[in-house]
Amino acid sequence: MIKVMRNAAHNYPWLLKSLMGILAIAFVITMGWWGFGEQTGNAVANVGELTISRDEFRRAYENMYRIYKEQVTGEFKDETFKQFVIGQLVDNRVWLIAAKDLGVTVSEADLRELILQIPDFQKNGAFDPELYQRLLAANHLTPAVFEAAQYKEVLGNKARMVVRDSVALTPSEISEGQALMTRPQDSNPANSAAAKDRVLHDLLFQKQQRALVAYQESLKAKIPIKIHRELL
Repeated sequence: MIKVMRNAAHNYPWLLKSLMGILAIAFVITMGWWGFGEQTGNAVANVGELTISRDEFRRAYENMYRIYKEQVTGEFKDETFKQFVIGQLVDNRVWLIAAKDLGVTVSEADLRELILQIPDFQKNGAFDPELYQRLLAANHLTPAVFEAAQYKEVLGNKARMVVRDSVALTPSEISEGQALMTRPQDSNPANSAAAKDRVLHDLLFQKQQRALVAYQESLKAKIPIKIHRELL
């Protein structure tokens, strides 16, 4: 089942983005506005000084289950899906801790600009405050909750970008990548150069993904993480 979910994330990137948004919203409703302070009671997991409440877990579980059930074919075993959801919530917490460690911040101006650019809130190519309020209300969200969720999502993503952008291909890796070009060279130099760039881009992407996973796992090895599975 985990393989089915991973394949879904690969084949439907928009779906993964939606799920991450759901997790961010569930996260912030429990945490409150802007801060890292959380209620420690009724926690299904502890990630360092952060917690994941039972209510937050249930919201994320129900929303993610509904979306996967509607969009992805495959059998869903309840216990396995619970482990998947709590794992995603834990990873989100880890990247917020990473952001704090890396000194990553998000300014109110950056957050405002991001929200103004969201197409769903635009009318005739411009941000529409009334449409913004109406769509949030239709989804049982207040601007405070939505904006805080966006803040947390952007913060975690910026931490990921810091790690990702620190990775580069070495000269030997570039040489190896160019050696992978086994197809006959295109007679058009521009096409040949573009093909080489794609190969190197793919190699860099794979290396960056490995770096992100390694960084995340190294943090998880250092951060006290306790999941109360009996409460899931």
